[in-house]
Amino acid sequence: MSFRWSRRGILQAGAAAGLGILGGKRALAAPAVHVRRFQGNRPLVISSGNGLAACARAMEMLQAGEDTLDAVIAGVNIVEEDPDDMSVGYGGLPNEAGVVQLDSSVMHGPSRNGGAVAAIEGIKTPSKVAKLVMDRTDHVLIVGQGAQDFAEAHGFQVENLLTDRARERWLRWKETMSDRDDWLPAPQTGGRGGRGGLDPTADLDAADEFDAFFRYHGTINCNCVDAAGDISGVTTTSGLSWKIPGRVGDSPILGAGLYVDNDVGAAGSTGRGEANLLDCCSFLTVEFMRQGMHPKDACLEVMRRVAAKTVDPRLLRKDGTPNFSLNFYALNKAGEYGGANFRPSRFVVNEGGESRYEDSAYLWERDQ
Repeated sequence: MSFRWSRRGILQAGAAAGLGILGGKRALAAPAVHVRRFQGNRPLVISSGNGLAACARAMEMLQAGEDTLDAVIAGVNIVEEDPDDMSVGYGGLPNEAGVVQLDSSVMHGPSRNGGAVAAIEGIKTPSKVAKLVMDRTDHVLIVGQGAQDFAEAHGFQVENLLTDRARERWLRWKETMSDRDDWLPAPQTGGRGGRGGLDPTADLDAADEFDAFFRYHGTINCNCVDAAGDISGVTTTSGLSWKIPGRVGDSPILGAGLYVDNDVGAAGSTGRGEANLLDCCSFLTVEFMRQGMHPKDACLEVMRRVAAKTVDPRLLRKDGTPNFSLNFYALNKAGEYGGANFRPSRFVVNEGGESRYEDSAYLWERDQ
């Protein structure tokens, strides 16, 4: 591969390894921690780039003294119920059979507990169901029909989540995925159309064009710490577009799509879930913070780990770097925060005023 590790990262890894060898069991009980140069702000809410309104709502609730998990769930509910967000909840892009299947996980720092649902159909707000799994069962994860039945038993209404807009994207994908199947694209106005003459992106913007022709990863992760230092997080998604029915990504898996430790911090992710699942990256991010890393540095170190383990040629660019997107977002108990991706991206921060975008750290520049 043509990418290279940073000198700083190598030195940090070497120092940590050395301390572990020299310190023996003491090193495990009290890992090396660098002196923090500054303290963050509390309360604090961070999220993926589609979370401006979610962070604002969560902050309002934190400032009103509401529970941290209730706050972030109320925030992501805005996105779950928004038919114009095609990556989460109602209006999310469906699987290859045209069915919207949703995943979500929650973790509540003060109670050291969590819950999740996966491949649930017909429920707009799976994050609320994930919290019920945490509160009302002895389980952590319920999937498929069982998750829907559990939600119905608690009064949730089963609805059709496939909007006309999402159905249109799904049909365009089926119509253009092959020139040898029996699905034909709609004819152009004024002509019979056919495979050669159609411009299926004529009325789509750049993002919609991506939705129509490629696999789309979309999710919202939202984490918070309140004034007292209590932490919670939630991740919710409609998952990979056009996925094989029943596919489950990282979002509902504690330690992958979300991880919270009330003594340390929280981390969550969006993007290619399969890459995250192979390393349980949110757990790893929190562990790096436990060792003293700033949240931004912890996220970057995880990105390096994923990059090093991505060796399948179909997942690599010509320069040897990953050809997919994966984002991590993290905060610690002190109110410090950060985000990282392979290439430039943004995430959302709210420290008590208006929600704002901030640039994520990254490993490589975007292609020109």
